[in-house]
Amino acid sequence: MSENSEKKIPLLQEIKIQVDVLMPVIRKMRAELGKKKADSIIADALRPYIRRVYQEIGERKTGSPFEKWEQVWDEIRPRIGDNVERNFIKNDENGKEYNVTRCRFAEFFRELGEPELGVIMMCDFDYYIAETGKPVVELTRTQTLMEGADCCDFCYRYKKE
Repeated sequence: MSENSEKKIPLLQEIKIQVDVLMPVIRKMRAELGKKKADSIIADALRPYIRRVYQEIGERKTGSPFEKWEQVWDEIRPRIGDNVERNFIKNDENGKEYNVTRCRFAEFFRELGEPELGVIMMCDFDYYIAETGKPVVELTRTQTLMEGADCCDFCYRYKKE
């Protein structure tokens, strides 16, 4: 995710562009340092950067923490488009639960043979967006398609403000 969230290109296209730039660097680092060390450095560099991007998006929003969280999703969801298919289990004033049954982001990273990078670049951002709604929005997820599960199980709980 770029820091310039005003971009209107689909998120999958943006991620593919970023991966095209990152992969030669990752391959070179792995050749020089070994996979474990290189991947650790990449994760340590990308996670704070991606978290900061979503924090900055949240800081630009107004209203209660819950309203900010909703506004961040309202901004991101159109860029995700139909690349994620989900089935709702629950969606009410106490929270929302759903399973993501297809994710083209996961398909892309798995085909690339880089699901760990996909977790860092895509799956982790769900938690960073949830952080924009703290302390009233809490996300629990126990599995992801990216990591080989049959679905991603999202459970958002809302606490009273």
